[in-house]
Amino acid sequence: MKTLQKITLAIALITLFASCQSAKQILSKSDSRTEIITAIANDSDMSKEMMEAMMNSKNGKMMMQGNDKMKMMMKDNPGMMQNMMSNMMEVAKSDTSMMSSMCKSMMGNQQMMDMMQKMNGKNTDMKKMDKKTENKDETKSHH
Repeated sequence: MKTLQKITLAIALITLFASCQSAKQILSKSDSRTEIITAIANDSDMSKEMMEAMMNSKNGKMMMQGNDKMKMMMKDNPGMMQNMMSNMMEVAKSDTSMMSSMCKSMMGNQQMMDMMQKMNGKNTDMKKMDKKTENKDETKSHH
């Protein structure tokens, strides 16, 4: 009986160790990596977690700061830009140093400050502001 228990335990341990793969092993396979990325992209909670993780990593911050392709993609896709900005704002709410950095950055940008003062003075909301910028974009594209 003890021999049977030992054999069963040995098989169970071998199976357990064989089935446990490290994150690097899983991500090294292109199919697995693509499946994971797609799952994260299609789930809003996981996307927010991914954005938070990216904002907390040096590589993620560098990618967000200096990537011209991403800037163009955000310009061409306002929905994606709005989603990323919303996610970034949510992360900043829970991270005081990030919020402070964002505020300093906006305050250091005169065009941004002028726009915020203009909006605050007129007591407008962002939906009206979005319509104004859309109209400007449309008139620029016609010229």
